[in-house]
Amino acid sequence: MIRGVRATFVAAMVLIATSGCSLHGVNGTDGKDYVSGDGAPRQIAVADRGAPIDFSGEDLTGKPLSLASMRGKPTVISVWWADCPPCRKEAPLLVGAQKTLGSTANFVGIDVRDSGTAAPKAFQTQFGVSWPSFYSPGGEALLAFPGTLTPNSIPATVILDAHGRVAASMIGAVPSQLTVVELVRQVARGG
Repeated sequence: MIRGVRATFVAAMVLIATSGCSLHGVNGTDGKDYVSGDGAPRQIAVADRGAPIDFSGEDLTGKPLSLASMRGKPTVISVWWADCPPCRKEAPLLVGAQKTLGSTANFVGIDVRDSGTAAPKAFQTQFGVSWPSFYSPGGEALLAFPGTLTPNSIPATVILDAHGRVAASMIGAVPSQLTVVELVRQVARGG
């Protein structure tokens, strides 16, 4: 009996390790598991970009927020939650990219998994995040990005072109501030 339980446990751990899942969900931290990719950029050729992403919701203060209102220049979308270790690691890189790019691009977040707004507001203050974030505790906002994001794509960064179409994405923590800056500049040039 114990040998069977041990074998089942080992099989489950191997499955988790090979699937890329975090052990957070297994250890019982309120289901806040995530699958963090390697952050490698994936660019989409202009001819292959789908329809514009239309998503509206509320920010962390309850104010209306929409992606359609950000059209006209590239928009960098960061998917995060306050207790996500890779999200905390990449936050300074995204803040630096936003400062470097200035008015060249919009920045907006999608806060998923936080059950209230106190923790994400503290996160924004701690890391100097000046852009708004959609508040989507159930991750519903991610459904607006079919083929790009999944419910466990945390952290993730998506760059929309001036028309609101997905032009690039990075699943996992961004590899560097420069990567974000250069991708946005390419998108802004029409690439």
